[in-house]
Amino acid sequence: MKRWLIGAAAVVAVLLLLFTVLKPAAQVARVVKGRAINAVSGNVTVQAEFQMELKSEIGGRIIRTELDPGKSVKAGMVLAQIDPGDLQLTQEKIEADLDAAKQKVAVGSAIKLELETAQDELANFERMTKSGNFPPGELEKKRRSVKQIEQRLALEDVTNKQTIATLDNNLKVTRRQLDKMTIIAPFDGVVSLVYARVGDLINSNAPIATLITVSRAVEAKISQENFADVRLEQKATVRFTGRENDRYEATVSKILPTADAETQRYPILLDVKCPIEVLVPGLTGEVNIVVAEREAKALIPRRALFGNNVYVVNGGHVELRHVEVGYISMNQAEITKGLSEGEQVIVEDLDRFRNGDRVSPQVVK
Repeated sequence: MKRWLIGAAAVVAVLLLLFTVLKPAAQVARVVKGRAINAVSGNVTVQAEFQMELKSEIGGRIIRTELDPGKSVKAGMVLAQIDPGDLQLTQEKIEADLDAAKQKVAVGSAIKLELETAQDELANFERMTKSGNFPPGELEKKRRSVKQIEQRLALEDVTNKQTIATLDNNLKVTRRQLDKMTIIAPFDGVVSLVYARVGDLINSNAPIATLITVSRAVEAKISQENFADVRLEQKATVRFTGRENDRYEATVSKILPTADAETQRYPILLDVKCPIEVLVPGLTGEVNIVVAEREAKALIPRRALFGNNVYVVNGGHVELRHVEVGYISMNQAEITKGLSEGEQVIVEDLDRFRNGDRVSPQVVK
């Protein structure tokens, strides 16, 4: 009899041990007090602050280029050179014509000498007319003749000035065209695409390459119902695709009041505190913008929620409990009714559990 009792006790002990060991483990977190954060979420896209198609206003053949996809460039750096040969010949001819025109003026006008002679003759004719040697009518003819020479001299002077001014202007235009045949970087940036290489013949205003700025713009799009709560300088948290374990602090820097016509989501710009190499144009992610904060009596990890329900572990049993949710942020949720500080809620593999299941709770941080 004694042996039987000992054996029965052993079996019971083994069964209890097996029952305890075989209970499924439930990853739980304790309900805590703290600061509840109300955050609105949105999709994030990293963009180059702006990009530009590099073009030449002058057509021609490319004889030198420093353009290469991915190459960093500095503002003022020479990126490409178009063959200036024909324009240089034009410039030389204009310079020669301008120099000849100026020398012509410097030598003096033959009409001016003719005028001086005519004026001397007129003065002598006036003295002789006063003495009665010539009739007054002849004097008037002499005066008209001098006037005509003066007009010819004035016209010659106007023509000379116009010729010099035209040549000087043509020279400036040619030099400006020559300057435009040297393509320089308008800003610090990176070469994104290259459309023309050495030897290519390009038309005027044809794109040679695409440059993107070094600076980046992080654009978030917020739903219409949440947009009204967004303000400048609000704090935010950004998480990028492929870097889900990294969270970056940010602030709202610009609010754009025009919604996307298709999605009805409003764009805003964020100032994100992270290394520039992280902000690759085209990178996407999500943002949570803090729009309100307050002290809360019950905070749980957001992942414990499914709808307005949570699984509470009470005395080793799973209890499905309906709760009222307050503020929600990226990682936490405020519970305004249904939970108390210190209770445990399941936070992992919620689909494995049902109301009434026996579990072995394991607290996670």
